[in-house]
Amino acid sequence: MMLPCHSNLSVTNERSPRLPRSRCRRWRQSRTGTAVVAVAALLISTTSWLSLVFSGTTTRCWRRFKDWEGSPHSLSHSLPWSSSLNRRSIPPPLPGFESPPASPRNRSLSEHGSEKKELSLNDIVFGIAGSSHLWKQRKELVRLWWRPLEMRGHVWLEENVPPEEADDSLPPLMVSEDISRFRYTNPTGHPSGLRISRILTESFRLRLPNVRWFVLGDDDTVFNVDNLVAVLSKYDPSEMMYIGTPSESHSANAYFSHYMAFGGGGIAISYPLAEALSNFHDDCIERYPKLYGSDDRLHACITELGVPLTREHGFHQWDIRGNAHGLLSSHPIAPFVSIHHVENVDPFFPGLSSLDSLKLFTKAMRIEPRSFLQRSICYDHVRRLTFSVSLSYVVQVFPNIVLPRELERSEHTYVAWNKLGHPQEFDHDIRGSYKSVCKKPVMFFLKDVTKDGNATLGSYARAKAKDDLKRKVFCFPRSPPLQYVQDIQVLGYPLGKNWHLVPRRLCCKVNNTNDELLRLTVGQCEKRALSSLTDSM
Repeated sequence: MMLPCHSNLSVTNERSPRLPRSRCRRWRQSRTGTAVVAVAALLISTTSWLSLVFSGTTTRCWRRFKDWEGSPHSLSHSLPWSSSLNRRSIPPPLPGFESPPASPRNRSLSEHGSEKKELSLNDIVFGIAGSSHLWKQRKELVRLWWRPLEMRGHVWLEENVPPEEADDSLPPLMVSEDISRFRYTNPTGHPSGLRISRILTESFRLRLPNVRWFVLGDDDTVFNVDNLVAVLSKYDPSEMMYIGTPSESHSANAYFSHYMAFGGGGIAISYPLAEALSNFHDDCIERYPKLYGSDDRLHACITELGVPLTREHGFHQWDIRGNAHGLLSSHPIAPFVSIHHVENVDPFFPGLSSLDSLKLFTKAMRIEPRSFLQRSICYDHVRRLTFSVSLSYVVQVFPNIVLPRELERSEHTYVAWNKLGHPQEFDHDIRGSYKSVCKKPVMFFLKDVTKDGNATLGSYARAKAKDDLKRKVFCFPRSPPLQYVQDIQVLGYPLGKNWHLVPRRLCCKVNNTNDELLRLTVGQCEKRALSSLTDSM
């Protein structure tokens, strides 16, 4: 390290002060020259760079390059180093993978330019699984909801039926292909599961035009087709979609899958998924000879494609027996789409046969499909009464204040399909029936429903209960609720078109008329309504 020029030196040495001063001068001169050269070089380089950047030639070249870069030719005539970088940043798709499609994958949609058209019943093809031996009685169930002029689809049977059983007001009958070439080794099931699992593939191979969705069901399934269209309208039919719901039975879900749609409740398959399944379904079911039925085979093949189940709570497998009141009176806050096994439950309405009950049931469903079976809870605080309305089915009047959280649970009035009845057998919320007659509700069941302008007017008649006498005796001095009221009228206002997108339980008002007639008004809640205890319409 160089010493500074003013370093302290010994004053006893006469020559020593001169030597450091000469060295210091040379060092200063050297540093000054270096600094001058560096500053000059920096000025020259800066001047040259500025003249190059702001020259007219450079500006014109830069603009031409940007114009070329944004043109289509830049992709096919790119520079070697540019194309090399692009290949490294965006690798080509591996075999078996594809880039996101630029247009809808459903050829039947893209070819006809209808990808933005509103969904209609005619865009859906139904595949109904039937039995030749049962068709004579089951066709009456299909007749309840089928609309021959608006709908497309077929009933698939294992063999032909007599010509007199054909009916133009019902779906055309088709005979399924022979399934004897497929293996079936399940010891408790039936090979018909193979046939029914192929209904989707056979329906697709008919190549009907302008199809967006395939909907599968059974000949003892009842569909609310208007709500079906509304629900499917939420989804993109150009994507692979598998829509439905599991069973109500925990044992059934544990045996098959909690992520499998049960076919009796209805399964909606988008066109691209049906197309993919049709390419390998026959090979797929050969890999699963031990499976029980049709739904689990279809689910196994869809699982191979990696498509999950989209649950919609309005589809109902109804794996129950006995009195279905608990489920009918506590429908989820979602559009009602379907029910199954309607022959295996008691008649819905007292005093009517099973078929007559279903006729009244579907009549109300056709008149106002959106609000059908929707719930509403309101209170008469003066008389301490609770009104629980299930539109087009029942009005329950409880003799005390019952909070909504309890009423949202399904009353345990039924057993599972396997005849087990304990609450843990069901995969939904259950509440026990009241044991005390003083807490049991008075029932008013639907008698008739008509249109009243844009609203519906339902008449509900008081049901005679076997414990009415007990109630009068043991609940004294508190009389049964609405002791003299024999009929309740429910005026239901239509729901908004988009209610199903953001559903909410309906609100109601109690309108007293006279001692024998009571009127309730039901409709969508006001936005300011806070709770069922204070809700207003």
